[in-house]
Amino acid sequence: MFGQIAIFLVDTVVAFLVLLLLARFHFQWLRAPFRNPVGEFVLATTNWCVVPARRVIPGLAGLDLPTLLLAWLAQALGLWVQAAIAGAAPGVASIAAVAAVDLLRYSLYILVFAIIVQVVFSWLNPHAPLAPVFDAMTRPFLRPLRRLVPPIGNVDLTPLVLLVAVQVLLIPVGHLRLAAAGL
Repeated sequence: MFGQIAIFLVDTVVAFLVLLLLARFHFQWLRAPFRNPVGEFVLATTNWCVVPARRVIPGLAGLDLPTLLLAWLAQALGLWVQAAIAGAAPGVASIAAVAAVDLLRYSLYILVFAIIVQVVFSWLNPHAPLAPVFDAMTRPFLRPLRRLVPPIGNVDLTPLVLLVAVQVLLIPVGHLRLAAAGL
């Protein structure tokens, strides 16, 4: 019982940190503005580890490589701690592979969240202060679909198409995670 509680707490804390680091990475990659409450929260909660890492690890082709590596290391460390609590001893390569697949999975979850929030903002208040953030995060994925799926009765169905595509993509990612874990 206490092992399950410990595993849950480690998973929760690590997942929160990894999601924040991935959000920071995606904000910079997709050029989403940081001058808003969400962006400022992400910066405030991740600067303690990202700023020192940037002194050691350079960016790569405009990507925030230190933030991505920190997210991967945090996820790998969290998986290792969870395995140690459970009494398992997975290999380093297995943990590294599962952590990499988890980053992809969490990135897809971030995209799903951004799509849902962006759609709600477009219905309720398209001029909300946070609307440009979620629009910047979803626009690169929705733009190609908008060329293929025309609006029907002035209703844009591309967010729905993208949500379905992401959900379909999450299925093989789940199987890939199991394969990386050796299960």
